[in-house]
Amino acid sequence: MKLYSLLLLLPQDAVADDGFVNLLVQRFNEGGEFMWPVLICLIVGLAIAFERIITLNRADINTRKFIVTVKGALEEEGIEAAEEVCANTRGPVASVFQAGLLRHDEGIEAVEKAIISYGSIEMSFLERGLVWLSLFISVAPMFGFLGTVVGMVAAFDAIETAGDISPSLVAGGIKVALLTTVFGLITAIILQFFYNYIVSKIDRIVIDMEEASIELIDSLVLLKSGQPVSHGGE
Repeated sequence: MKLYSLLLLLPQDAVADDGFVNLLVQRFNEGGEFMWPVLICLIVGLAIAFERIITLNRADINTRKFIVTVKGALEEEGIEAAEEVCANTRGPVASVFQAGLLRHDEGIEAVEKAIISYGSIEMSFLERGLVWLSLFISVAPMFGFLGTVVGMVAAFDAIETAGDISPSLVAGGIKVALLTTVFGLITAIILQFFYNYIVSKIDRIVIDMEEASIELIDSLVLLKSGQPVSHGGE
């Protein structure tokens, strides 16, 4: 009997989900032509956000473990072994390390300049697409508000044409106006959540890059002075 009751619930859940989707489609169609720009902002914005999240997750590594591995290679096998470790490791931290190691024979100042230069390049790669995501966060509500103004104008035009204020006459235009605003704000809220998550992840990667760069320079100074490179973090 319990199994039969459970089976009866499944079609109802499916119908409820289908009803929600149908409601969204209905509201979207009622919103008018300004709903399409809002939808485009949402779709393109989500595409950029997902691409950034996947890229940043791939770039994120265990920085402490990587530093220990590079220091071990420096002390045991030298600069070339450390460069090979960096070349075989993905992510901006490894790229910055490799850039600094490639200039080690020119002195510590050259290493610092290489780290700063390549750090800026890696930063630009990490932040790629964020300008567009920020644009869609700003533009989506604007399209919604524009639809609101157009809907209100249409409502007053209908009142002027009819020569009378009828609740049903005014309600249509006002509903269109409010729907575009609601969808525009929802789009901005969703994209803002992803934007803040991406920015926080970039900030953490940048902090890892800066801390790792300081440790690399310290290790090279110790190596040049003939002192043992500390395996900090082990």
